[in-house]
Amino acid sequence: MPNYRRHFVAGGCYFFTVNLWDKQSFLLTEHIDLLRNSVKRVKCLYPFHIDAWVVLPNHMHCIWTLPANNDDFPLRWRLIKLLFSKNLPRTEYLSATRRRRGERGIWQRRYWEHTITTDFDYANHINYVHVNPLKHGYVDQVKDWPYSTFHRYVKDKILAEDWCGDSDFNNSP
Repeated sequence: MPNYRRHFVAGGCYFFTVNLWDKQSFLLTEHIDLLRNSVKRVKCLYPFHIDAWVVLPNHMHCIWTLPANNDDFPLRWRLIKLLFSKNLPRTEYLSATRRRRGERGIWQRRYWEHTITTDFDYANHINYVHVNPLKHGYVDQVKDWPYSTFHRYVKDKILAEDWCGDSDFNNSP
């Protein structure tokens, strides 16, 4: 079994990529309210700040900052995935391994995380999160994707509505 090493920093800022098991699925956007409710419930129990988030049909990217005295992002992800999955009908294909382990076939088991340590790194990841729907061809303008904190950044006058990321966004994470 691989030895996955995570970098734990109390109060740390992290970039995450979390994928559905079925890359052709649209579950995340089809059930956006369920996902939002799952995140909201976990946030109430185990607080964290959402710096940026984009939800695409089969994966999502986000940046969280954890409380100063806490580094347990795996617990938060486990609970978000669990709450989302348990409220979906059981229609997915299950491999023999998943059946044997009593798992659902909704999420990839692992997710990718990166600890953000500099302002430059933070800005690049914020840009990457917000430009992702454009990168994947879901929209022609970032402002047209509804499942993104981009709209909060526009409302707070941090980004302009016609913002489209830096010209180097394909070289980001």
